Amino acid sequence: MTTYPDDPANRPGGAGRAIVLIAVVAVAALALAWALGLFNLDTSGKLEAPRVAVTGGEVPDVQVETADIDVGTKTTEIEVPTVEVTPAGDDGKANR
Repeated sequence: MTTYPDDPANRPGGAGRAIVLIAVVAVAALALAWALGLFNLDTSGKLEAPRVAVTGGEVPDVQVETADIDVGTKTTEIEVPTVEVTPAGDDGKANR
């Protein structure tokens, strides 16, 4: 069987990219259609998050040993270069 290197099916990630692109376009189209009033979403009942109760359990004892880090400062002299800028002269040649 002959393979063609320029075939999009042979590129890595080609199918995955296509699926993601289709999903993004579909979500954008639905959002646009809803924003333009092409369809309406009605819900029955009151929308609220479910109530969750957690009881029991125990926090485990954890002992952690960390490294000693000493942070300090020191004075150092460095030579900083100076920059001099001379503006370009206006001899009128730039506009010709």
